Amino acid sequence: MPFRRVAISAASCLFALATAAAPADDTDLPLPPEPVAVADGPVIEQHAPPAPILVVVERGDTLMALLVDTGLAPADAHAIAAAIARHLPPRALRPGQEIVVVPETADPTRAREVEIIPDATRRIRVRPTESAGYEATVEETEQIRHLVRAEGEIGSSLYEDMAAEGVPPGLIMGLIRAFSHAVDFQRDIQPGDRFAVMFERFRDPDGALIQHGQGIYAELRLRDRAVRIWRHAPANGSPDWYDERGESVRRALLRTPLDAARISSGFGMRRHPILGYSRMHRGVDFAAPTGTPVYAAGEGTVAFAGWRGDYGRTVVVRHAGGISTLYAHLSTIPGGIRAGARVRQGQVIGRVGATGLATGPHLHYEVHRNDVAVNPASIRMLAGRNLQGRELAAFRNERTRIDRQFAALAGVAELAAAD
Repeated sequence: MPFRRVAISAASCLFALATAAAPADDTDLPLPPEPVAVADGPVIEQHAPPAPILVVVERGDTLMALLVDTGLAPADAHAIAAAIARHLPPRALRPGQEIVVVPETADPTRAREVEIIPDATRRIRVRPTESAGYEATVEETEQIRHLVRAEGEIGSSLYEDMAAEGVPPGLIMGLIRAFSHAVDFQRDIQPGDRFAVMFERFRDPDGALIQHGQGIYAELRLRDRAVRIWRHAPANGSPDWYDERGESVRRALLRTPLDAARISSGFGMRRHPILGYSRMHRGVDFAAPTGTPVYAAGEGTVAFAGWRGDYGRTVVVRHAGGISTLYAHLSTIPGGIRAGARVRQGQVIGRVGATGLATGPHLHYEVHRNDVAVNPASIRMLAGRNLQGRELAAFRNERTRIDRQFAALAGVAELAAAD
């Protein structure tokens, strides 16, 4: 509750104490001093500044509505939101982000300062301008790049073994997809095989972790061969994983369209588990828990998305070169996956289920060439981008530099990078 604070001088205080202690009939006391002017001006009324207000973004919130909910006038909220939008697009607002509003003392419907931290490296501050508007500034957190080497033996799960060595989950999933072009995770990997990864970590000057960066190098040492990949950004292209020949590991189709699944039924003639008689099984079944994400095996256009008889919920994607892929028995299909929609390799196009004629949750996956079903395990995967000329020479230099960094980390968990 507001309170009054009155400024009074030290002389006035002494006079008040003296008169309070003196007897009423004492005439020998000296006269009080003349009033002294208060040094800091006339008596004024002051209010306690309003406490800062913290709001946490939830799904469906808009910045404008959140600012109005703190008590700011709509015009001020609109001006602040517009100032923030220059550095943080409205669609970039995410659940869990925090916004701090400090109202003006004299007028709580205006803001003295608004702060939002969109990510680990930026802090956006909004303050009033002399023209009664608002201006936003961005404060960048200094990041020190570190290189990390993680390696270990593969037991029952490559994902779990990598995670146990500190490799971040997002990078693990990206590596599994990168290696899946050359490695069949159902057949090729055995207990005792080994992995090694070099990736980035970014820390602040005090050593606190800000965020993980991208992977730089990775290898799988299998019982019969070693598979090595390097991250490289061509002069006119996006960063990607390349093998020792300078050939992109990205192929036209993924070997497997989902993670951490086992093959429960292969391609060819088999006795149908429900119908009870033998017939051609035109795809491969991957057993996985209900809800497991299913990825588009390659870039293409959705030809069908919906219910298809015994297949249940099904998605069909057409790719270049007369290739199409089919994903059946799905539990759900995202709303954006409809006929005519473009999809990129690795995009989630559904989730594992048991719809249609299925004994349990699994993905039925088919590959068709010119409308004829072929064995997904035997189809020749088309190669991705091959570096040539100067690009290949630049990659070889980059690969040599990365190999030296990786060797320097032997026996060391993490080092600040000397870029």
